[in-house]
Amino acid sequence: MQENPALVNSVALSRRGLFALAAGALLSPAIGSSEALAQTSAFELPKATEGVEPFKVSVPQSAIDDLKRRLASTRWPGRETVGDWSQGVPLQKAEALVAYWRDKYDWRRFEARINAFPQYRTQIDGLGIHFIHVRSPHRNALPIILTHGWPGSFVEFMEIIGPLSDPTRFGGRAEDAFHVVVPSLPGFAFSDKPVETGWDVNRIARAWATLMQRLGYERWVAQGGDWGAGVTHALAHQGPQGLIAAHVNWQFVFPEKLPKDPTPAERRAIDRASWFANDKSGYFREHATRPQTIGYPLADSAAGQALWIYEKFQAWTDNHGNPEDALAVDAMLDDISLYWFTDTAASSARIYWENNRAGLAGLSAGRIELPMAASVFPHEIFCPPKAWAEALWPNLFYWNELDKGGHFAAFEQPALFTEELRKAFRSRRA
Repeated sequence: MQENPALVNSVALSRRGLFALAAGALLSPAIGSSEALAQTSAFELPKATEGVEPFKVSVPQSAIDDLKRRLASTRWPGRETVGDWSQGVPLQKAEALVAYWRDKYDWRRFEARINAFPQYRTQIDGLGIHFIHVRSPHRNALPIILTHGWPGSFVEFMEIIGPLSDPTRFGGRAEDAFHVVVPSLPGFAFSDKPVETGWDVNRIARAWATLMQRLGYERWVAQGGDWGAGVTHALAHQGPQGLIAAHVNWQFVFPEKLPKDPTPAERRAIDRASWFANDKSGYFREHATRPQTIGYPLADSAAGQALWIYEKFQAWTDNHGNPEDALAVDAMLDDISLYWFTDTAASSARIYWENNRAGLAGLSAGRIELPMAASVFPHEIFCPPKAWAEALWPNLFYWNELDKGGHFAAFEQPALFTEELRKAFRSRRA
């Protein structure tokens, strides 16, 4: 593949960091009228305070019925003119996913699973933030905050919360235990939707530091991928009180100047970045420039919302051609349903607009002094060589390149991901 150096340089230099029902007991009682049915996604979340208030998910049956009605009335385009995914989700795959969501998927199963975790909301910087918080039963557990991205959510981490917080129940060692905090990004899931501009990764990072302080943690670590990696890099730059180290599964260490004679590993990273910028970033450009416009069709069409996300599960997971090779259909629909019931298509897309305008949506986060760790999964959008990280992270203390897994690493490979975090932070526990 021939890279476009000018384009890659533009990607590297012009963006500076990276580029989900309202639910609960306070849902509107008016659902049932024709007007309310037309607004079944526009629920009000309970107002958050600076206290840490328990939260439970309860989607009205009318919202589930409305979803099925919308899915049943989907108007389909003609089929693609190619035999692969190069024009997007193939019609046959799209129809199968929507039929499964309409006829077989069980939101109540997933709702019960969500509610098995301790969930809370608290107001930080004027915004209600939703988070899962599981304290470990083990002494000396290390607090960790895990941050998702788009089109992910806390759903990505649900399989790893137990093994991280109570490792002895899952074949691990007590000394590897974590207290686990999993917030929902502003505008995602059960966090409030910002009504003003300014919620870029730096502001989110400051909110996360406040959250960890509010929970009483004096010494903690951070982890993230996708936009979560952007937030984690921002935390590492800010170095808030108590943060001792960070781990990312997408490393923003792209060099300012491309090497004149790249090594094979550098060539692969450059080629993948060019491939993404040229062929795979249409969604990014739409989110970063017109998030409100893309929000209208996705908020109105359940099929559209599903396929907008499903395509990313195909493009970014370690699969053999179909997303189901990497993720179960129900798992993907758990995440998709979260976006649908919370009506967060537009508000989640705005994270791209915010960071693009702030110059914080790029492939390099610059030099970081905080101790950093990284796990490199082979089907990430691009995988930088270790030398690039060493050049920007003078306190790199853990680096491992795995043989399977993709962009949604914790979602795709929960056992591997759990072990990576255990190994990465062992040296930071003393």
